[in-house]
Amino acid sequence: MSKTVLELQEITKSFSGTPVLNGISLKAEQGEFITLLGSSGCGKTTTLRIIAGLETPDSGRVLLSGKDMTDTEPNKRDVNTVFQNYALFPHMNVEQNIGYSLKIRKRPKTEIRGEVQKMLSLVQLTGYEKRMPSELSGGQRQRVAIARSLINRPQLLLLDEPLGALDLQLRRQMQQELKRLQKKLGITFIYITHDQEEALNMSDRIAVMMDGRFQQLGTPSEVYDSPKTAYVARFVGSANIVYGAVECVEGELVRFTSTDGSGVFHCRGNRFEPGRPVTLAVRGEQAVLTKEFEKGSRGLFGTVKEKSFAGGMLRIAVSLHNDLEFICSRHGIDSELVPGDRVRISWEPQNACPVDLDGEERI
Repeated sequence: MSKTVLELQEITKSFSGTPVLNGISLKAEQGEFITLLGSSGCGKTTTLRIIAGLETPDSGRVLLSGKDMTDTEPNKRDVNTVFQNYALFPHMNVEQNIGYSLKIRKRPKTEIRGEVQKMLSLVQLTGYEKRMPSELSGGQRQRVAIARSLINRPQLLLLDEPLGALDLQLRRQMQQELKRLQKKLGITFIYITHDQEEALNMSDRIAVMMDGRFQQLGTPSEVYDSPKTAYVARFVGSANIVYGAVECVEGELVRFTSTDGSGVFHCRGNRFEPGRPVTLAVRGEQAVLTKEFEKGSRGLFGTVKEKSFAGGMLRIAVSLHNDLEFICSRHGIDSELVPGDRVRISWEPQNACPVDLDGEERI
């Protein structure tokens, strides 16, 4: 039976009268890797600081292993934090940095030395004991910071965008290293980032945040394949948002007409009624572009605006009748389509996911 390590209960927080957190709740089980994902200003860092005890919520409770720690000082919580800027002591070598917390707890020198060696092996830095932080690369300094945070075997490790300062290749390598460490040690990680790829690659569950609220909390596949809101669909995977109204329902197959009447399309579902407005999310890689089509064909229609390439993906932007843009993507760099071509956009019904606007305007 899993153990709940962290529980946030209806946490609120304001700064100078401006709400930053609006009643968020979360449970993290032993050994879980949970990522708080969102853009700048959504409340990620404030949430982390409240868990660490660096901020006090206006209301709500923070429980660690079932014990209320809301007003407990940071140094009395079994929680450690890894920051983006590493925060290593520049005048101490690697061994001294990692073993510092054991030293201030007056542990025997032989014990400290032994624990430091274990940590160095864990983060693959054996032999770097006497190096100073200035003699290390960015990735090595981050490993030292992680080792220093793990040496006390905390119940909970908080990571505040720890890979943000690294280059792309090293960041991906460190993602794998962090996940390996987390699974080996069985420590609960709460990780914050604005990088959707990072969240999808590393997490057991993702909490997508906007305006101090959790828009969706679920596994990477749930968040990506079944977004609940238009914001989640756009932020995680950059989905296209299509607006329309229900034309008819035939079993689980629902036929829609786009809001401006320029196209007909389908999705699957059983909660729809004729005439009801609906918003769909369609991933670019699940859409198909067809240059040749018959009059009356189902789908959306538009004109190829531009082609571009990114990370081995071909990206084709299509301008629709209502001046909106639909992005299609696929692996590879070759396509016969060129700007100016008239195309039909279609998808399989199961690849269109109904979403809530959640207060967003239709843009």
